Amino acid sequence: MGRIKKHPPVKLIVGFIFKEEGAYNKARGVLERYFSKIDFQSQALPFSHTDYYENEFGKDLKRKFISCTKLIWPQHLPRIKIITNQIEKRLSRGTCRLINIDPGYLDLSKLVLATTKDYKHRIYLSQGIYAEVTLFYQEKTFKSWEWTYPDYKTPEYTAIFNQIRGIYAQQIKDK
Repeated sequence: MGRIKKHPPVKLIVGFIFKEEGAYNKARGVLERYFSKIDFQSQALPFSHTDYYENEFGKDLKRKFISCTKLIWPQHLPRIKIITNQIEKRLSRGTCRLINIDPGYLDLSKLVLATTKDYKHRIYLSQGIYAEVTLFYQEKTFKSWEWTYPDYKTPEYTAIFNQIRGIYAQQIKDK
């Protein structure tokens, strides 16, 4: 019989899709107040792998990622996704969102994203929230699955998550 042990804390990461930098700055500020200071922020990358958000946000969208200093417990992911959905709604202009906020977490072996949408490879957590293992870590880098979103398969995103993983590895080593 396997020995039950507590999972270590994980690194909160958040992805943003937006058109206006002001919406991103507001969202980032609110997230810092909710969770903790930011220890990593990516440059703005073009979000061009899908036109899914264009009707709502317009063209020439950008993507940024952050990670938070304070580590979280994996079981808090549903609560965090609910909070980020509330932030999106609060920052909306009428019925149109100005920003899409995608929380998840990273540990030494994987990147997990939270979603409200069920699918064959997603696991129900609680409160209407599912988890998806989007990337896995092998041979000193993150790798994708067949279901991984196309943008998450790019070398730019892989470099970002490898860098955040390095920050996380140092954090848990120092504990």
